[in-house]
This record gives sequence, C-alpha cells and structure tokens, in this order.
Amino acid sequence: RGTALQLLFKMSRSCSKVGDPRPGQPYKGGNFCAFLPDNQEGLKTAKLLKKAFEHGLTFQIKSYNGEETVTWGFIPHKTSWDGGKARNGYPDALYLHEVSTVL
Repeated sequence: RGTALQLLFKMSRSCSKVGDPRPGQPYKGGNFCAFLPDNQEGLKTAKLLKKAFEHGLTFQIKSYNGEETVTWGFIPHKTSWDGGKARNGYPDALYLHEVSTVL
C-alpha cells in the first residue's frame, strides 16, 4: 500500500458570509483529514489542493436542522487510507486523475 501524506484541516467556529446559506449566522467548525499517496503524483495533487484551500474552494457551509456547519465542498478528498472507493479510501486507481481534473 505504501506511505501516505496526511492533510489536516482545522476549521474554527466563525460567522458565515454572503453566499453561504444564512449570511451572518455563526457556524460550527471542525477537524478534517484527507490522505494522498506519498509519491510524485500525490505531492503534485497536494499542491493543487493547497491552492484550492487558499481560494476557499475546499469547504462549504451547509445548514442542518437550522444550524450551520462546515462540510467538505465539491472537491473529492480521500478521508480514509483504506476501505476502497466505497469507503472513500484507497485503493482507488482513478482518484488522482479524477481530483486533478476537478482541480
């Protein structure tokens, strides 16, 4: 299986902005983790994911039962290092190509 790069995101509690479901409302943050293979293609993808994060494209705010919360956005991330595609993990031979296309 090889070694992995682990991407950690800590999203603080804050207030939503224009374009979010309920602008000006507080939302819950959270801790998020994603995995990439530790190889040249994984490193390249990590750099693209970093740019997406810096441009505010990685996460979104969704409303659940009247409460706003941070969730993953539309860019697919592998949140498990194993379990295959069905569990959002590896092995998934097409993932790096698919995420690069999205990015």
